Amino acid sequence: MIRIEVDEDRCVAGGQCVMVAPRLFDQREDDGVVVVLEEAPGDDELQDARTAELVCPAAAIRVLVTP
Repeated sequence: MIRIEVDEDRCVAGGQCVMVAPRLFDQREDDGVVVVLEEAPGDDELQDARTAELVCPAAAIRVLVTP
């Protein structure tokens, strides 16, 4: 099982997560802070979730994988 967590307080609204994984992330219109569209994506989304986690300039995204 995959779970995505976001620390909104750390988010700097850079938007890299949205660029690499638009099915998983969006940004609030008023301040650009990340919005998780799919907190528990399928296994086929793991690579995109991990990429978003890695490119986040504020390290605000965490991808957790449990068996």
